[in-house]
Amino acid sequence: MEISPNQDPPVVKIIDYSRFVFDQRKKTKENRKKQKVIHLKEIKLRPVIASHDYATKINQAKSFLEKGDKVKFLIRFKGREIVHNELGFNLLERVLADLEDLIQVEQQATPEGRAIAMVVAPGGHKKKKPSAEQQKEE
Repeated sequence: MEISPNQDPPVVKIIDYSRFVFDQRKKTKENRKKQKVIHLKEIKLRPVIASHDYATKINQAKSFLEKGDKVKFLIRFKGREIVHNELGFNLLERVLADLEDLIQVEQQATPEGRAIAMVVAPGGHKKKKPSAEQQKEE
């Protein structure tokens, strides 16, 4: 087998090819085990949602985010509700406020037909403890 063909003279090594193929497969299998697959989970909401239903959806989103998955919030409008799309944007702002320490916004809230969608990823900004100098200033 040729190790480095660009050198003068080329470097060659005699190997057992079946053993080489076995080692390559083993390496690729090991790499696949270490790989982290990120899924996009979708949570559907309505602009008029009860407080308990909202809390359930937020808890569901938290569990998805803790597992490392991205979450897409989709607010669907029925009938004439689309006229009041500010209700949907207000609901998404509420979601951002409730999950601010867990998330990082990947796609801002955008209208998509009769819906508004927003995508968030795990890994929000952690609140840092103020340093000694900052505490003295306060």
